Amino acid sequence: MLLFFNIPSVFFYSSTRMMLAALTALFCTIFLGPRCIKKLYEMKTGQSIRVEDCPLLIELHEKKRDTPTMGGVLMLISMLTSLVLWMDLTSPFTWILLATTLWMGGIGGYDDYLKLKHKNSKGLRGKKKLLLQLLFSAVVAIYLMATQNTMNTYFIPFYKNPVYIFSGLGFLITLLTIVGTSNAVNLTDGLDGLASGCLVMCASVFAVVGFLSGNSELSNYLNIPYIEGSIEVAVYLSALVGACLGFLWFNGYPAQVFMGDVGSLALGGIIGVSAVLLRREFLLILVGGIFVAEALSVILQVGSYKWRNKRRIFLCSPLHHHFEYKGWPETKVVVRFWIVALLLAILGLASLKFQ
Repeated sequence: MLLFFNIPSVFFYSSTRMMLAALTALFCTIFLGPRCIKKLYEMKTGQSIRVEDCPLLIELHEKKRDTPTMGGVLMLISMLTSLVLWMDLTSPFTWILLATTLWMGGIGGYDDYLKLKHKNSKGLRGKKKLLLQLLFSAVVAIYLMATQNTMNTYFIPFYKNPVYIFSGLGFLITLLTIVGTSNAVNLTDGLDGLASGCLVMCASVFAVVGFLSGNSELSNYLNIPYIEGSIEVAVYLSALVGACLGFLWFNGYPAQVFMGDVGSLALGGIIGVSAVLLRREFLLILVGGIFVAEALSVILQVGSYKWRNKRRIFLCSPLHHHFEYKGWPETKVVVRFWIVALLLAILGLASLKFQ
């Protein structure tokens, strides 16, 4: 259809495409939100509350039991709309991000479906879910190692010179980055607006990194690697930011809808894959510090319970529930986590200059 119109060149600028992708996803999410929420209510996709490890959650979150989940479908549709409209469909990075969205979203969607179909079900078994995530991550890693000559090169925040790692360890880092981020975002999605707000800040930083890495002059000035195709990563992450902001319109306290695993696993996977494509896996540890802390709190809690005679480190895990148990209101936990995420995002951006 575009062939019949004389499109102004401004629409092909990378910065313009980033802004339009964000706005498209934002307005799609807000416009379709009420219809989507109504449909989810009709389907009775009420949020299930797991209380095995934290019995007090039933008291804290009982009012959320009937709030519909699987709202992540709305976010993914909005992002894919931006992808079709504003991204270069000939770029391999575009197709990698599209595959990430569909695969990780499919895993999360099936997990949500099982939980809703069988009310007492925990969904897709953890081992099967992990295996599917590892399978996709391995395919991405193998493809990039075969087509990109920078896959053994890593960049540490605030450190000027690149670090070179042999292929086997690099392969493992790629798997850990994608799978770990996907699950870490999923663990963070436990309070109204928490994961969405943190994703906005994390994705914004990597969108800037993608923009700078795709511009030869700016990347040379900042002494960061030029990566052909990274602009498409920046455009898609801009769409992710827009979708998360639109979703916060309905997901902020008190939430009208939750993103569910279909949203959290997919969005986390996109962030992880983007970090790999931009060669900024270690920057993700800094900028995504909230996600790292949430995941570590669960790992430490489980390890302590298993190896220290059922002794716990936290009152409850993930970490945000620990602070709830200490008496912090939900809104205070969310806002303070947002503040920390913002500070980490600023540090992440500063690392590009101070190296």
